[in-house]
Amino acid sequence: MDDQLYGTRNKRGDWAPHGRSEIAPFWAWPPQFLKVLKWIPGFVWPWNAFHMATALLWWYFVVPDIETMKTLSWGWAAWLLGVNWLAALAFYGFYEWRFYVRKVQGQRFKYHHKFPSEQPSDVFWFKSQNIDNFLRSFLVSIPLWTLVQVIFLWSFAKGSVPWLRWADHPLYLAALVLVAPAIHEVHFFVIHRAIHTKWLYKWIHSIHHNSVNPSPFSSLSMHPVEAFLYHAVALWHLVIPSNPIVALFQLHMAGFGAINGHLGFEKLELTDALSMDSHAYTHYLHHKHFEVNFGGDGLIPLDTWMGTWHDGSKEGDRLMQARYEKKLERINRRNNGRNDGRRKETPPSPHE
Repeated sequence: MDDQLYGTRNKRGDWAPHGRSEIAPFWAWPPQFLKVLKWIPGFVWPWNAFHMATALLWWYFVVPDIETMKTLSWGWAAWLLGVNWLAALAFYGFYEWRFYVRKVQGQRFKYHHKFPSEQPSDVFWFKSQNIDNFLRSFLVSIPLWTLVQVIFLWSFAKGSVPWLRWADHPLYLAALVLVAPAIHEVHFFVIHRAIHTKWLYKWIHSIHHNSVNPSPFSSLSMHPVEAFLYHAVALWHLVIPSNPIVALFQLHMAGFGAINGHLGFEKLELTDALSMDSHAYTHYLHHKHFEVNFGGDGLIPLDTWMGTWHDGSKEGDRLMQARYEKKLERINRRNNGRNDGRRKETPPSPHE
């Protein structure tokens, strides 16, 4: 495929798509019903359909029986961890191997002009982003993903929280499945915005942002605190009356869905004529600019409401630069105020 038909490259070789990222169309006023109808298939397929399919696979073929889960034990927890490791290795490894090791489509549709393997750095373990991201994902994030899974399965099995049955509440649970992506976006925005504060960013979130040029294994490369908070979105289903299958869907949306913002390519070529949209650009802009797009793709447009949305356009660049300048002015005023206070508090020297 010719990526120049869909976007442009700058002088460095970085690729960007034509047009701009848009928030979910049902926020438009007046309502745009036809646009909403066209948007719905992309909302469901392929990613959310995949996460629901994996949730059902886990429930029927992986999750232990209820009697087993009533008692916490290392046995069934280790079983879940092993399956999660293998599934993540297959899922994330496929994209890493195909697009970053074999490089089957070269740099076509790739946002950053280089591959991580071409950029060794001391910020990564063994100076390798690929090794660092892999080890942090499999030694930190996936065990914490599993911990969250064990917590909510044990809670449902023990009867500590309401377990709504599909036969009794089909409409409510179906609606909750549709709302789950919105829960993910709100939860992600809140914790993500929090760990971008100065101290938390330095000690926690900077680990994830070391990967300025992310690849699939960057998706779950996190500090333990961030990894737990990120996957803890599934624990909302211990507060909201729910069902463990819906909680699994919520968890897989976080665990497997993290790949969406870190694929590094706009389109993934499946054949010479067929491709799949990655939905990666919005979050790639966050890795590139740091202080924009703290949420998702605008299903719940918190970034728009908070003034941190970047749609990938030149106008988005201009608005971002204006925010930076205002922030710099605030910092300078605060620093000048502190300096003035120090001068007032310091008595003059008798020799002056």
